[in-house]
Amino acid sequence: QVQLVESGGGLVQAGGSLRLSCAASGRTFSNYAIAWFRQVPGKEREFVASISWHGVMTRYADSVKGRFTISRDNAKNTVYLQMSSLKPEDTAVYYCAAVQGSPYDFSSSDVYDYWGQGTQVTVSS
Repeated sequence: QVQLVESGGGLVQAGGSLRLSCAASGRTFSNYAIAWFRQVPGKEREFVASISWHGVMTRYADSVKGRFTISRDNAKNTVYLQMSSLKPEDTAVYYCAAVQGSPYDFSSSDVYDYWGQGTQVTVSS
């Protein structure tokens, strides 16, 4: 079992920045690929970014490329999502998710076994 806890969400003005954290406990964190997804009411969960277990490979949704950066610190069992140049359309509940090894499709929510409870990000215009 892996337990994930997100933090760092909040209210920010458009153009501002936030850094989300995903703290993991349980099994060996460094064996797990981690992704961030987001969801707004009435819509499906949307892929945001992912990072491989070794941290070498990262992927981003086109909508956040160049504005968001995902990183991990395996010594601290934590993955970060640095969000800059935020837009109102980034408003959502952000979730981190984990899967052991290298999934066949980093952007599919179906491949992730463990999920956090989510943290709200609200970007005002």
